[in-house]
Amino acid sequence: MGWLWAIIVGFVLGLLAKAILPGKQHMPLWMTTILGIIGGVVGNSLAAGFGIDETKGIDWGRHALQIAAAVVLVFLGDMIYKAVKGGSSKQVT
Repeated sequence: MGWLWAIIVGFVLGLLAKAILPGKQHMPLWMTTILGIIGGVVGNSLAAGFGIDETKGIDWGRHALQIAAAVVLVFLGDMIYKAVKGGSSKQVT
């Protein structure tokens, strides 16, 4: 069941990251989900490093770090995806 939750949380984190970033991101949804999963893992690791991984109630600090990591990863992932795929699809006439 842990893998299912990781995919669901990664999907949500990836979509939140895409919503936070300005403009349009061009990478596919599966890549957004994978980067969201990685962002969740990185955010959890950072929270453990700061000592805020387990608190009473809702772990707002951990969740903020997860979202921040997902935003950075989706931003970088989109830049790499556009560079590999040839950039913008707009044609100059």
